[in-house]
Amino acid sequence: MKHFSLFLALTAISSLWFGVGVSSLRADAPRPNILYFYVDDMGWGSIGPNGQADRRAKGLASVRTPNLDQLAAHGLNFTRGYGCHVCSPARSSQQSGFHQGHTFADRNDPNNAKKAMRADDILMGDALSAAGYVTGYWGKWGYGGSKDQANPVIDNVQTLPTSHGYRHVLAELHHVRAHTFFQPTLWNAPASPGAVGGIELIPNSMARYQGRANYPNTPALQDHPDYPKTAYCDDCYAFAALDFVRDQANNYNRSGQPFFGLLAVQIPHAPFGEIERLPDWDHAYANDPHYANLADQTRQWAAMVTRIDAHFGNILAALEDPNNDGDTSDSIADNTLVIFQSDNGGPGGKNLVELDANGGLRGTKGSIQEGGIRVPLLMRWPAMIHDQSILKAGTDVDRVVDVTDLLPTFCELAGAKPPLGIDGVSLAPTLTGRGQQRTRDFIIHEAGNGQSIIRGNLKLVRTKKGFQLYDLDADHAEANDIAAAHPELVQELETLLLGERVDEPRGFANTYHHWTGKDGASTSDAANWSDYRYANAGVTYMTDDGAPQLSWTARIDNNGDRPNIARADQDLQFLGLQIRGGDSKNAAQSLELGRDVNLTGRNEIRIAAGGSLTLNQGTLSTLRWIEVLPDGTLTGAGTIDGTLYNDGLVNLVGTERPQLSIHADYHQLQHGTLRVADIGQNHAPVQIHGTATLAGELVVTTGNGFKPIPGQTYTVMAANRIVGSFSNPDGEVVAADGTRFTIVYDEDHVSLRCH
Repeated sequence: MKHFSLFLALTAISSLWFGVGVSSLRADAPRPNILYFYVDDMGWGSIGPNGQADRRAKGLASVRTPNLDQLAAHGLNFTRGYGCHVCSPARSSQQSGFHQGHTFADRNDPNNAKKAMRADDILMGDALSAAGYVTGYWGKWGYGGSKDQANPVIDNVQTLPTSHGYRHVLAELHHVRAHTFFQPTLWNAPASPGAVGGIELIPNSMARYQGRANYPNTPALQDHPDYPKTAYCDDCYAFAALDFVRDQANNYNRSGQPFFGLLAVQIPHAPFGEIERLPDWDHAYANDPHYANLADQTRQWAAMVTRIDAHFGNILAALEDPNNDGDTSDSIADNTLVIFQSDNGGPGGKNLVELDANGGLRGTKGSIQEGGIRVPLLMRWPAMIHDQSILKAGTDVDRVVDVTDLLPTFCELAGAKPPLGIDGVSLAPTLTGRGQQRTRDFIIHEAGNGQSIIRGNLKLVRTKKGFQLYDLDADHAEANDIAAAHPELVQELETLLLGERVDEPRGFANTYHHWTGKDGASTSDAANWSDYRYANAGVTYMTDDGAPQLSWTARIDNNGDRPNIARADQDLQFLGLQIRGGDSKNAAQSLELGRDVNLTGRNEIRIAAGGSLTLNQGTLSTLRWIEVLPDGTLTGAGTIDGTLYNDGLVNLVGTERPQLSIHADYHQLQHGTLRVADIGQNHAPVQIHGTATLAGELVVTTGNGFKPIPGQTYTVMAANRIVGSFSNPDGEVVAADGTRFTIVYDEDHVSLRCH
């Protein structure tokens, strides 16, 4: 396959400036249908482009995945895709967008099924259902029900898929029940009236699919006389997904309503031998000269993988021909984003040895090494990924992509804001070639044998024995520890890693809070914030009733009809913070920082419509970004330690010669306005220690006795690099007193020339 580096991808995408944000993507691209294939324990090297094709070319034994290989050939293969080390945290991070340091299920806790997902967590189903998508989930969910094989019950309604936006469900709610492929019953929705949680048990049977023609490469299913009465559950999951895709494709063609479907199969998790209970279970390898010489476990594993690949092929075929009538004029494939991913790396076993299922990576499922956390990741979207797009079909992309990135990606493509303060970063600009791809400096993982942080090509592993540092570009197998040669780098990465809460006790997670204070109340007073309590069935799992801290996802939202001001008299820290006004025109919401007071939003500070944040010579800090959304305002002067995205108003005011110093990048979007209150010779009010990407409007006010001199040039912004330009008519700024200026752009500064 062709190879496309992260650097080239970001450079190409950044060169297309259409304005950053949901609105630009929504205007330029229709909302896609989203079909997400998710497998269990399938190693990075188990698909053709990650090693199996090379094995076949060399005449070696290999696993066959023809449909996934075609998916890669017509899409993108992200060679540095990451899941988690085991299944429960992988699903929690996938659904919530929070990594293991912040999500409740950070490991395979036996109690995860009872408590992992909380009512406050905004999951994929919640976000896409709210955005108008029809939603479906089939397969291993792992949360909300008991493990009893015969008579399971609902343990926690909060954590069910039906409580988080999924309307069409056929699933297993407990991971222990998923340790067989022949559960007697499965959980189904829509359910009968009165069913607890809107979900009910039905027989695990292929009876509902009898009488249909078999599909290519999937023989001996519902109509075979020897097919078990209790079905192989992944067959049922796949057929339920197929029905959904056919129905919703027709609905999409009629109404334009998009769908989101997630098929999270149990294959190829153990037990492997159960597949031999199916008729013709290994037919796909009947003519393979290597197959008979492989170990039993390898043959079973390969048959499982090829079986689910065939199911994927049937569903992909339904995108092309929803009515299955041979006429593809009703195809919806062009505007359907298809994703394939595994939850974690492959386990040890004969298949790992005989087929190199982890692609030569060190470690296996459960470990912090690449073999435990790096996973296959494919994406296809013909409308956006094709031979003429920036990222051409059939391309290998070395961008680091974490499982947490999928939720914000789906949100942005659906035209919705991602949940506040999550760890994932949307890939929508990369997939569409529109807008500007936001970046994240690092990703983190936890496992039983340590924790890791990956930043670019470097990976730091923290264990009880100390630290190891690897250059993943040069050392694919993590064989050469370079920590001793780079002690300062080890210390820097360790600080970042620990700041992501990887050493917290089991069950630690972010907590959700909102402002309850009266107008003018202090943000340092715990009484002005809501308490957090997560409880179920008489058991309290978490409480947090203190003052703001770095684990808080907090909102200062005005839900009344009068203005409200929250006053910060001492430093504040959050994981994510939003400030938003109410629906009433008078319901503005302000957060005013006292002089030299600092505010940290480790993942995000979001100033939404009707909200304002006043900076008073202090510092706003973030490891990622501060967003000023349309009708939001950031005002004052001081320091921004992080990247600032402005699609609202940044109003630079303050004492004589106020200055805004941004220690990263500044992006002004199409709706954004930068208002500068004072200019003068030898004085740049806006200092940017990175790149300034410009759009929107520049406004200048004059005052304090300053009288500009005709023909004189005044610097308004200095940066390491200037990209783009403001959209002022005729390239001019007209001050309130009528003074006219021409905007002058240089490589590293923007000036105003007085008429």
